[in-house]
Amino acid sequence: MNNIYIYNTFINLLNLIELLINNKIKPYNIKDESYYRNLFDNIINLEQNNNIDIIPIIIKKIGIKNFNIIYKVFLSNENNKELIIYYFYLNYLKYKEKVLYMKNLKCVNKALKISKHVGNEAHKLKGFVRFKELKNNVLYAEIEPTNNILEIISLHFKKRMPNEYWCICDNKRNIISIYNKEKIIFIPKDKFNFLTNELSNNENNIENLWTTFYKTIGIETRKNDRCRMNFMPKKYWKYIIEMKEEL
Repeated sequence: MNNIYIYNTFINLLNLIELLINNKIKPYNIKDESYYRNLFDNIINLEQNNNIDIIPIIIKKIGIKNFNIIYKVFLSNENNKELIIYYFYLNYLKYKEKVLYMKNLKCVNKALKISKHVGNEAHKLKGFVRFKELKNNVLYAEIEPTNNILEIISLHFKKRMPNEYWCICDNKRNIISIYNKEKIIFIPKDKFNFLTNELSNNENNIENLWTTFYKTIGIETRKNDRCRMNFMPKKYWKYIIEMKEEL
C-alpha cells in the first residue's frame, strides 16, 4: 500500500512535514484533502495541526529566503509540489546553504525553477492587472493566472493603493481578495454579490478614451504580434481593455 499523507492548509502542511521529518518518516506522497484516492492508496489523515507558530520555527531553521522558495512552490500548480517541499526542506536541514548549489538534487533543482516561475508570473501580473471602477466606487479586477498567486498580487496592491477599496478575482480558482483600506480578506467567488458588470459613468468614459488612444497611436505597418506577445502574453489579453477586439 502507498502511504498518502493528507493536509488541508499551508500551515497544516508545514506542521505535517515537520512531524514526518522529526519522526524520520519518508512518505510515498503528500496531497491536499481534495486528492482522489486510488485502490492502492493508504490515506493517512493525521490530527490536523494548524499551529501558526510553525512559520517562525521554520524561518529560523532555513531563513526567510528559503522559506519564500517553499511558499512559492506551494503556490504553484506543480503536481508533486508537496514532496518537492518535503525533500527540499529535508536536504536543507542536512546540507544547510550548500544545498542551493547542489543542482544535481532533483528536489533542489525543481524547487528553484518552480519558485522562479511563480515569481516571474506574479511580477508580470503586477503590471497587467487592470482595475475597473464600479458604480459603488470599488475598483474591481479579474485575473486567471497559471499559479495561485492571488495573495502575492493582493499584497502588492495593498502597498500600492492603500487608500482605495478594491477587489481582485481569480477566475481560475473562484477566489476573490477584498481590501477595505485596512486588511485583505479572501472569500469564495460565489459569496461575492457586488454587481461587477455595472461600471461607473467615469469608467465607461475612460475605457472609450483609452481604446481610442490605443488605436490612434498604433501603426499598422509596424505591427509585430510575436514581439507583442513576448511582452504581453496572449493569456492576459482577455482582461486587457484594448485587446478585447483583437480576441
